[in-house]
Amino acid sequence: MAEYILETRNLGISFGGLKAAQDVNIRIKKNQIYGLIGPNGAGKTTLMRIISALNSPTSGGYSLYGIDYKDNNIMEARKKFGAVVETPSIYLDLTAKENLLLQYKLHGKAPDELNDLLNLVGLPNTGKKKARDFSLGMRQRLSIAFSLISNPNFLILDEPINGLDPEGIVEVRELLLKLHNEHEITILISSHILDELSKLATHYGFIDGGKLIKEMSAEDLEN
Repeated sequence: MAEYILETRNLGISFGGLKAAQDVNIRIKKNQIYGLIGPNGAGKTTLMRIISALNSPTSGGYSLYGIDYKDNNIMEARKKFGAVVETPSIYLDLTAKENLLLQYKLHGKAPDELNDLLNLVGLPNTGKKKARDFSLGMRQRLSIAFSLISNPNFLILDEPINGLDPEGIVEVRELLLKLHNEHEITILISSHILDELSKLATHYGFIDGGKLIKEMSAEDLEN
């Protein structure tokens, strides 16, 4: 098995001459919660979009489970991870269950584990309540449920606590810790709030101006 679930190699991307990310080298091992920390506009979402195949790098490259992103087998590797990058596609006029049923259909999977998934993300009793009437925290947990349909062992989450009230932040944090501790899911999570990431992350990458400034463990940061 590959040593790293994700490894980027001098990864970069430019848009019309503007370098949104450059020479980024990140290594994430199994069972880590890797916090990508940096101010708004630092390049966190850009990196996550590249890794999620929403954008292609213009320099460098990356591997998932030891498979290069240009390799023919990369689609097999992509089946092992889920991602919530930018705005999740929640249908506000549908219930949590209806939203999930639609996602199962899009994934071409039978919804055998739908109720278990609703329980896992803390949305088992929402009944006929439409998503438009959910709190932001409930919507965020529903979007995380979407990313879990394929039973991934690696999750990529872009600013999942952004805009949430204190209760919503706690709910999402507890869900992520549960996914990590009980289901052994490795997580790459971005935020501009170090204090909140410090309650989750086992390792950190500090990014600014599209460059990775430093990597360190939670223990190193504590010291």
